[in-house]
Amino acid sequence: MTHIIDHPSPNFSDRPDGSQIDILVLHYTGMQSGKIALDRLCDPASSVSCHYLIEEDGRIFRLVDEDKRAWHAGRGEWQKCVDVNSHSIGIEIVNPGHEFGYRAFPEDQIASVIALCRDILGRHTIPASRIIAHSDMAPDRKEDPGELFPWDKLAEHGIGLWPQIWPQMSSKMSTDAITSPNTLDPLLDQIGYGDGDGQKRRIAFQRHWRPSDISGKVDDECVAIAKALVKAASR
Repeated sequence: MTHIIDHPSPNFSDRPDGSQIDILVLHYTGMQSGKIALDRLCDPASSVSCHYLIEEDGRIFRLVDEDKRAWHAGRGEWQKCVDVNSHSIGIEIVNPGHEFGYRAFPEDQIASVIALCRDILGRHTIPASRIIAHSDMAPDRKEDPGELFPWDKLAEHGIGLWPQIWPQMSSKMSTDAITSPNTLDPLLDQIGYGDGDGQKRRIAFQRHWRPSDISGKVDDECVAIAKALVKAASR
């Protein structure tokens, strides 16, 4: 794996006794540059941090030791866990984000993301269904790492879930036929999405698992993907 550069942040606390590390949260920085993001994550006045930051050129910075509670998740919920910071490792991936010119993630950067995630998974028992986007656990307020993030490529390396419903099923489905949200929403509950605005939950789901259309409209393809995720997570 790429050499890890230690760049300690003062923004951390102890994990509560008995809290197991069983969630991995991927973010984008959403700032104009990696340096600006790194400075903010290490600024005591910001009260934010993460365990690792990955630059666009693939460099990996370690800001907080994994046994400590970094402050990256904020308010949110995943699979009934409402204190995600205490149970997770957070990785910030340098990208200007939707506010400053969202763009594809470079190959060198994604290679480092994959290497780091595999390294983390070698140390901690984190189920594939608990490797998530920031937007999954906080759909009301977050969009990252966004629809351009290659979750499918990570899944090829054993990181997270990516339901294989194509091509056998796709020919039988229509993205033009709108389905009632009542069909999808109970599946989102089972996948792990917390309470919140229903439309924003649907968009967060699409950003991660159906990025070709993040309109929030529910169709047969969305429902099939959600059912496949529920099945995969139960194994």
